[in-house]
Amino acid sequence: MIGLAPGRGTVEDTGVSAEAGAATAGARSGAVRRVRLPADRRTPAAARAVVRSVLTESHLDELANEALLLTTELTTNAVEHARTELDIEVVADEVGLTVTVSDFAPGSGDELTVGTRNDSIEINEVSERGRGLLLVDHFASRWGTTYLPTGKGVWFRLDRPGADPSDEGTTGGSSTPASAGPPVGADGSAPSASAMSELMQTAPDLYADDPLPDFATSLLSRVAEMVGAAGGTIRLDRGDGQGRQVLARFGRPPRPGSDLLRVPLTVHRPYAGELELDAAPSAYARPLAVLTAERLSLHLENDRLRRTDVRRQVWLTFLAEASELLAQSLDVDLTMALVPQLVVPRLGQWCAVHTTDEWGRLRLAAASHADESMLPQLHKVLAETGPDSIQARLREASRSAAQIPLGGPMEGFAVPLIARGQRLGTLAVGRHQRHRHDPDEVAVLEDVARRAALAIENARIHAERRRVAQTLQQSLLPPVLPLVDGIGFAAEYVPTGDDAEVGGDFYDVVPLPDGRWLVVIGDVSGKGVQAAAVTGLVRDVIRVLVGDGKPLPEALARLNETLVERGGGRYCTLALAAVGPGEGDQLDVSLHLAGHDRPVLLAGAGGAGFVGIGGTALGLLDTITSPTAKIALAPGDSLIFYTDGVTERRRGRELFGTDRLRDAAAPLAGYSADVVAARLRSAAINFSVEPPRDDIAILVLRNDAT
Repeated sequence: MIGLAPGRGTVEDTGVSAEAGAATAGARSGAVRRVRLPADRRTPAAARAVVRSVLTESHLDELANEALLLTTELTTNAVEHARTELDIEVVADEVGLTVTVSDFAPGSGDELTVGTRNDSIEINEVSERGRGLLLVDHFASRWGTTYLPTGKGVWFRLDRPGADPSDEGTTGGSSTPASAGPPVGADGSAPSASAMSELMQTAPDLYADDPLPDFATSLLSRVAEMVGAAGGTIRLDRGDGQGRQVLARFGRPPRPGSDLLRVPLTVHRPYAGELELDAAPSAYARPLAVLTAERLSLHLENDRLRRTDVRRQVWLTFLAEASELLAQSLDVDLTMALVPQLVVPRLGQWCAVHTTDEWGRLRLAAASHADESMLPQLHKVLAETGPDSIQARLREASRSAAQIPLGGPMEGFAVPLIARGQRLGTLAVGRHQRHRHDPDEVAVLEDVARRAALAIENARIHAERRRVAQTLQQSLLPPVLPLVDGIGFAAEYVPTGDDAEVGGDFYDVVPLPDGRWLVVIGDVSGKGVQAAAVTGLVRDVIRVLVGDGKPLPEALARLNETLVERGGGRYCTLALAAVGPGEGDQLDVSLHLAGHDRPVLLAGAGGAGFVGIGGTALGLLDTITSPTAKIALAPGDSLIFYTDGVTERRRGRELFGTDRLRDAAAPLAGYSADVVAARLRSAAINFSVEPPRDDIAILVLRNDAT
């Protein structure tokens, strides 16, 4: 993760930095945005949206790539390391943009604070603590860190090209070849020293939209006049698929059959080009043309490096956003469907994701094409088998874990999807219609494949955890409740919002040797596998003890001893109710509460209230108390048991609470146990829009005698 370690070349400041203050003060007439965001994985995207809106409003779109990249780096680092809320301040003026990212984590005032443009080699020391400020130092016009009483922050300033006089472009130099001799003019005489100096010192406007055509035309016209050329042309191929284009032209087109003076431009790939002059033979024409070509080549190299740098900035922003998007999905199918949407059409004409099953066979998981009408043909080609088919090449890429080219009719290449040493499948990408993939695009696609494979593997792990949690949770609950004449049982269970975690809530209905039924509901502290293990222990020990005919007080005492010895420090609250026939149509209930909330008695004739006597939770003390409460249920009466996931359901700072539960139960008098349980579940769930933070369990016992 990118660090926020400040670099050298800075001065101390205990408040707002001078640089940041000056940048902000000069921008007060422009757009200003201030927003506070939570420490959440979605925060970088929200911060980028704020920065993007200010850029659009202030017509600073040319700064978008750098601003969004640096905003992503600083907010991601702050979320990951500070883990506090963030203040994002974006200030724009006529010449640039200032972004400040502040957190509320405590920091030391003696650390390095304000930073300016760092050009010394000492900035390398920052790399030992993180890449974040290396990127800031590289792209920002100015940057710095601030320390306030509430926390610390990092700001950066981006100026429009040409706005910062200290950020000057680099121009190349050249020298005259020793063998050239003094060049001659159009009339055969040597050019003046001032003309030669003007030619050598000519430089393009680095801050124009595309400075090279005007600069090349000016340079070509000057050298043509000096050697007496009737015309001239400079052609350049930037390797972008558009072929060789005319960069500059002077005078009339060359006459058919005329001898032309051609000098290649000394530029690096993918650039290639030449200077062409329609000039009369002269001892000095070629040396001067060579000198001019060298002069132009230096600026073409600067142009190539600048375009490469900008392009890499765009790819860095793309990869950061792709990683964030993929990380937000924990669904395997959705993750695989996202990958082709990220690739097409930016990185290829088409894209297909194949996964490998346990037998090593490839299965198409998702595919996309820039032309939707071509999707059926793409699916057909991908399904073809044979030694020269795309399927065969994909299998080779999956086995060899290397990049494999794909032949027609869907030309492109395939890279394996590998995460944590596991081969998950392949990512196949079709070439652009305009050009083949260049090395930068191939490197980005390989990076996308690595990130996609990791996201797919993470989603698979999460899905497996979810299946394990659901299976384990179901094993702790009875598959069905028994059907008993005259007694109605109903239960509702809602797991916590994180369905990959096992909760500690459980309920059960167990037959007793004397013909009665034992209703059990409990809550083990904590969540996860350990809580589930204790829950299973409690459930099984109760079944064994009451099955052997142990009285309920003795069963609770034995269970408490077991939890003290084997519970691993976890405790359990429990409600036990033995129910059987009483006088007439009544049901007699013996209720024992071991630290559990009192159940609600819902009278069939109307009215609801709490019953029972509180006791000691299990697993905390060597001895416990659990008084017995005798309750008689008349026909139509219900006894409602619940766990604290119901009463502690939150809506902001407000709890659902026991009083609201009782009030919600009162209108349900006369309804069946199923209806009562379902209505109370809905009341608890609808109390808040947030997913449950704790398991919700409701168990209803009703006298169904008529």
